[in-house]
Amino acid sequence: MTLPIKPGYLPMEARVVAALPTGADWQYEPKWDGFRCLAFRDGDRIELRSKSDQSLTRYFPEIVATLHRLRAKRFVLDGEIVVPSADGLSFDALLQRIHPAQSRIDKLSNETPAVFLVFDLLVDTRGTDLTGKPLADRRERLDAFAAAQLKGQRGVILSPATRRIAEARKWLAAREGTDGVMAKRLDAPYATGERTAMVKIKRKRTADCVVGGFRYATRGKVVGSLLLGLYDDDGLLHHVGFTSSFTAEERKRITPMVEKLAGGEGFTGRAPGGPSRWSTKRSSEWVSLAPKLVVEVEYDHFTGGRFRHGTKFMRWRPEKAPSQCTLSQVAEARREAARRAPPKTAATRRTTRRRIHAGSDSATRRR
Repeated sequence: MTLPIKPGYLPMEARVVAALPTGADWQYEPKWDGFRCLAFRDGDRIELRSKSDQSLTRYFPEIVATLHRLRAKRFVLDGEIVVPSADGLSFDALLQRIHPAQSRIDKLSNETPAVFLVFDLLVDTRGTDLTGKPLADRRERLDAFAAAQLKGQRGVILSPATRRIAEARKWLAAREGTDGVMAKRLDAPYATGERTAMVKIKRKRTADCVVGGFRYATRGKVVGSLLLGLYDDDGLLHHVGFTSSFTAEERKRITPMVEKLAGGEGFTGRAPGGPSRWSTKRSSEWVSLAPKLVVEVEYDHFTGGRFRHGTKFMRWRPEKAPSQCTLSQVAEARREAARRAPPKTAATRRTTRRRIHAGSDSATRRR
């Protein structure tokens, strides 16, 4: 590519903070529940790159097609790929798109088409690198780009932004398709790969879980991760995820505590799966435990019967009976995940797109 920024360029990242920063120096945006993506166009060539610089191009042909339809022939956009559903966004439907079979991808691109929500312009239509300019300038140019290029486009949409803290608080309280709120410094240039110009405020959720098993670390015979379980109404312990946020010293301390429970019945419902294409030796072998230990963990989403990401260890709960650790604790998160189920009809997808468009237009008018 002849662009001043090419694939391999890393997106700006964010620090997690506990509360929304206030003041005239900040711009607020929804933190979308999707895949972060940089979109590069140089003539007829289009490349979509993930946060870890993996190519997403083949997985989202409908977004590539929309970007091809734009009049502009050169640009670099920063945004989020999401899949609209009847009541928000479906992360499960998004995960299904990462599939080795092109026929499957093509089928899903028609049944559950993705949308690229754009929130930054890194290279403009003239091929000018904008990353050295402050966000206030880049957002103004992005608004102009959207007005000229994105009108009527369903697959690429301008993400809303506001400088009003009241609007940001509404987004933080909402639970449809967002993880929280992003706050960005208006005076800051684009900080590739750094966490200096942007913060994120996430909604916190915690749950008390039974430790039904563990995995050893790759090196040294110490605990690598604890496998978490929750009981259903029938008294079956289901594997729901893991936690591994321990220091080296903590791993040494808890290893004998869990090893003495080795050989117990472990998970009596869903158990940890076998090796996958991402498995290492550590992640494919586990030791079952007697269900005696209870931990409190912090998590972000519960979907598909498990915590989507690794959880954060908060504390041990020796006063808590393992039988009290039930799936009812994650009922709210499960209801939220259910609301994000893939859309059943084209009409519901159109409704969600209209909501996104409406939010973008109204937020832009309020800026």
